[in-house]
Amino acid sequence: MFIKKITSFCCCLFSAVTLFAQQGATWIWYPGDFEVWLSNDMQNRRTERGTFFPPFWRMDSHYVLVEFHKEFDVPADEEITIVAEGKYNVKVNGKMLPGMPAKIDLKKGKQKVNIKVYNQGQVPALYVSGKTVNTNKDWLVTFEDKEWIDETGKASDQSGTTYVKAGYWNFDQPTQFPSKFKLPTRQEESISTTQQGKGTLVDFGKNTFGFLTFHQLKGNGKLSVYYGESKEEALGIATCETLDYIDVSRASSTDSTLDLSKAFRYVYIEKEGNISYDKVSMQYEYLPVEDRGAFKSSDEELNNIWEVAKYTMELTSREFYIDGIKRDRWIWSGDAYQSYAMNYYLGFDSETVKRTILALRGKEPTMTHINTIMDYTFYWFLSIYDYYQYTGDKEFIEAVYPRMQSLMEFCLGRRNKDGLMEGLSGDWVFIDWADGLSKKGEVSFEQLLLCRSLETMALCAELLQQKDDQDFYAKEAKSLKTKLFEYYWNPTKQAFVHSRINGEQTENVTRYTNMFAIFFDYMSKEQQQGIKTNVLLNDQVQKIMTPYMRYYELEALCAMGEKDYVMRQIKEYWGGMLKLGATTFWEEYNPAKSGAEHYTMYGREFGKSLCHSWGASPIYLLGKYYLGVKPTSAGYQTYEIEPYLASLQWMEGKVPTPAGEIDLYVSATKIKVQSPTGIGTLKIKSKTKPKSKNGTIVQLNKETYTLEVRAGVAYEIDYKL
Repeated sequence: MFIKKITSFCCCLFSAVTLFAQQGATWIWYPGDFEVWLSNDMQNRRTERGTFFPPFWRMDSHYVLVEFHKEFDVPADEEITIVAEGKYNVKVNGKMLPGMPAKIDLKKGKQKVNIKVYNQGQVPALYVSGKTVNTNKDWLVTFEDKEWIDETGKASDQSGTTYVKAGYWNFDQPTQFPSKFKLPTRQEESISTTQQGKGTLVDFGKNTFGFLTFHQLKGNGKLSVYYGESKEEALGIATCETLDYIDVSRASSTDSTLDLSKAFRYVYIEKEGNISYDKVSMQYEYLPVEDRGAFKSSDEELNNIWEVAKYTMELTSREFYIDGIKRDRWIWSGDAYQSYAMNYYLGFDSETVKRTILALRGKEPTMTHINTIMDYTFYWFLSIYDYYQYTGDKEFIEAVYPRMQSLMEFCLGRRNKDGLMEGLSGDWVFIDWADGLSKKGEVSFEQLLLCRSLETMALCAELLQQKDDQDFYAKEAKSLKTKLFEYYWNPTKQAFVHSRINGEQTENVTRYTNMFAIFFDYMSKEQQQGIKTNVLLNDQVQKIMTPYMRYYELEALCAMGEKDYVMRQIKEYWGGMLKLGATTFWEEYNPAKSGAEHYTMYGREFGKSLCHSWGASPIYLLGKYYLGVKPTSAGYQTYEIEPYLASLQWMEGKVPTPAGEIDLYVSATKIKVQSPTGIGTLKIKSKTKPKSKNGTIVQLNKETYTLEVRAGVAYEIDYKL
């Protein structure tokens, strides 16, 4: 949960008044505008060897003129204060007030307040505070005022203006201007400094992110600073990904912090001239989120994997969920989709999920896929219903639904004559980083994701009681699902083929469509077994080398009961990175590589990200499939706990929910559980009937039992695994 006190705001006033916040007042804006503006600011900080490197896709902007309004029944005369980011005018009950008043008096009774704010460079934002009149999420906003007058000067009797509920976050003080937001920082020290060749190598002990500080810097000359996630990269001054060249001209010693944040473990520094400094430290930049989820077990290697995954998630959780801290520092929908899932088992930070979803969607008109990637558009749809399932936040679904509709209209309008998605000019069909992976023709994976996206649209329409929409999207999903099996299922191979070209199945079988179809629950038991044998456990099918898709592959295997195998894979794959000295998890890991070969990617010596968001997936796998906790209705009103020890002697952990954390301890003979919310179903595998002082044990079959878990009750179950 985002910490309310933000220490990094500049306190400058746009209205020359001294204000004190009243309870209930917060800054508001047109929904999505602050998120788009902030994402533009963040994503354009990327540099590559000192050169500005902007994103590949269209960058949208905020609406520059926004009207805010709300009607009140004021119980007694009161004075309200107004602060805005931008020029503004005020109307009360349709009457324009002179100037830009910082304070106005409202009389008792019905009052309608309209405030129109203009700001070209920043998001038009508004803060109104009074005893009962305050800006909050219930204010309505619009970017288009369609009022008009006739030749007599009479105003129109009806308006085509569309109003929506205001956007907001946690800027609850009048001096907390949204445009001044920055993440907080704290000073951290290096662990060693050594001389290397002509310069100095500084080691901070692990991958980190922030601003380098030179203490007591003075003299005249030049500093050349080379950053590295590895020692080799920092010393590779000709090929390292990021660097700084700093001209120094100082007569007296001062502490100097660089302007741009960087990712690094090692920093190599060379001096020219008579420059001197005492030491180098850093200002560590972070998103303040409480670690509500936890995991610990009898296996120290697994515990270490959890901790490194948690730290990887910490570093890639910034203003938004980004891909990696060194190279892109952009918001990629596929990467973010996995970050959301990990977040639900760690920080349960709903605000960053919503900010990221809104930033990715951008503004109308829709011209391209999200990040220009077809599959990333579909992940965006999937993320929204997942968000509702974990949080129960219907209000956000209502707010984002029109943007879902317009994006789906864009997708459906790009289908070919057979009603299938096929890459058009400007479309990037990504799927995964894999050698020789074909993107030609009608790729089955894209049809599968579109089908699930249509099902998501139908579910959201049902939630919002949009019956016609629900029927339309459900019909489209059913039709596409039929085509998926008709066009791509190969009964001889007992698997989906990768693609169709010119209306014919290709021979190639890949893992992607097959494993997603399993945890989408599209397959019969017989088909699942066919896929498990012929694809997922078949070394002849091209293996997956990225944590990105290993995450989904292992989830599919967990869903089919292969949790012992998955546990070994977690320890082998993520443990393999730890054995190579990883302090965060990587963008790609191939055990067959050796030495500095592990750092290469994209044809560059140090192109690979060694701290990548999709590397943190053990958080999700351990929370959902080993602690075994997942919601079965929105916001954990009902949920399931099905713990699985695998090779562990014991494990314990916390899984966050909107109402608090579910506490769980499991050994071979005892389960302890307590929950703050909803009604849970604890599933127990036991050779004898379990015993519990609280609740009633119900037998499902020979060795499977259930216990209903009620909020606020501590349960201790004796059983025999």
